[in-house]
Amino acid sequence: MSAIMQGLTAVIQPMTIVLVAIGVAVGIVFGSIPGLTATMAIVMFLPVTYSMTASEGISMLMALYIGGISGGLISAILLNIPGTPSSVATCFDGKPLADKGQAGKALAVGVIFSFLGTIIGIGLLVVLAPVLCDFALKFQAYEYCALAVFSLSMVIALTGRDMPKGLISAVMGALLATVGLAPIDSRPRFTFGLYQLNNGFALVVLLIGLFAISEVMKYAETVRQKQDFTIRENVKIKGVGITFKEFIGQIPNAIVSALIGVGIGILPGIGGGVSCMISYTVSKNTSKRRDLYGTGIIDGVVASETANNGTIGGAMIPLLSLGIPGDAATAMLLGGLQVHNVAPGPLIYQKSGDVVYAIFFAMVLAAIFMMLFMLLGMRFFVTVLKVPKNFLLPVVVVLCAIGAIGNANMLFDTYTMVAFGLMSYLLIKSKIPTVPMILGFILGPTFEQNLRRVSQLASSDPFWHHPIFCVLIAATVLVVIFSVRANIKDAKRAEAKEAAELAENGEQ
Repeated sequence: MSAIMQGLTAVIQPMTIVLVAIGVAVGIVFGSIPGLTATMAIVMFLPVTYSMTASEGISMLMALYIGGISGGLISAILLNIPGTPSSVATCFDGKPLADKGQAGKALAVGVIFSFLGTIIGIGLLVVLAPVLCDFALKFQAYEYCALAVFSLSMVIALTGRDMPKGLISAVMGALLATVGLAPIDSRPRFTFGLYQLNNGFALVVLLIGLFAISEVMKYAETVRQKQDFTIRENVKIKGVGITFKEFIGQIPNAIVSALIGVGIGILPGIGGGVSCMISYTVSKNTSKRRDLYGTGIIDGVVASETANNGTIGGAMIPLLSLGIPGDAATAMLLGGLQVHNVAPGPLIYQKSGDVVYAIFFAMVLAAIFMMLFMLLGMRFFVTVLKVPKNFLLPVVVVLCAIGAIGNANMLFDTYTMVAFGLMSYLLIKSKIPTVPMILGFILGPTFEQNLRRVSQLASSDPFWHHPIFCVLIAATVLVVIFSVRANIKDAKRAEAKEAAELAENGEQ
């Protein structure tokens, strides 16, 4: 009890509160600018915390983390460019909502459910950390391989009516992930003698190219047509932009999405980019309005944003209890803990209990600041839509280039960014979806690395000794069957609708 009070006392100090507020504000800015992720914000501000106390420094880093993950929804909704990999799925319904003149509503939904997802994640972090960590320790090569297969099966649900094109996109993403040094034996693959490709393509650079550069190219098509793509009508925001009835109606969706986010966050190496995709797919497949997903409904925004913020709490569980970072951001937080002489592991509550509880309270305070700052700035964010794209997009391209260079301090990444943008543009013209490519790119290395380990272990350790593996494979089969059936029904429904429209036009 004394450790809890010491942690609370440390966080409610005026200086700590100010540092948390600054961290959230900076994190939101970094998250909203494509390429400048939460990880980069933590990297840049980690040296600033050296002279601070442990509670102050770690609280500020946590605020940067939460602000950075949440800020990605701003550019995802307004520009169709995810500010962070965790906001990829937010684009699917967030941008269509903005195109309908409901940008304020989309932003409000994203912010409120980002807050809710963060709080649920923190609650599970505090209550279930020991139990969930014991479960996570059971995940080895077999389990991670099955989890990757299960996640890749979600591609079928994301492909829509044209399944072959979606699968082509996913395979392309997995192939792009093979560029660089091979796992285990570290042989160079598809590098063509370029040392810049030894580490492979960065996810941030791929996302910027797929979303930002292709968006600019699509707009360039229309320049000669003299069309104005700005939204001129005044976007009215009543209250926070969402009614109480809509909020209550999304609670079940939010709870399921948050649980998915926390579960994915616990598993090292998976991250928010996968959790938002899986959550969006589960929400779509279990919804009575699955036909409306992708056209601009709040259900998709809720699923994505609740899941990626729930991942924050999930990722902190193995970090604090086992000293295992779940992604790049938590790896930097691990460095921050070590700088302040806090050793993560099973004994962290005994040795640094006050700091642990200070982290919990700081995360709650950061979530509150995040919601306040983003709701108060919502009307300012919406004004971005009123800026003519011929002025806005060049600025976006420059910021994207800065984000690409900042990823590894290499100009080469800007060239690959443009190449990915051109590839995305050609894929869009061919009506091949780019979303499955992202999932294939993220999960490809996890699947390959663990498949190699499984092939080495199979003779001495057969798969039936791993019940979690068997359960995940069974779940994968069920997901594939369910998704294929749903896609076939959607295709038949769409064909019937098109036939009715053609018949109606013929009568006229």
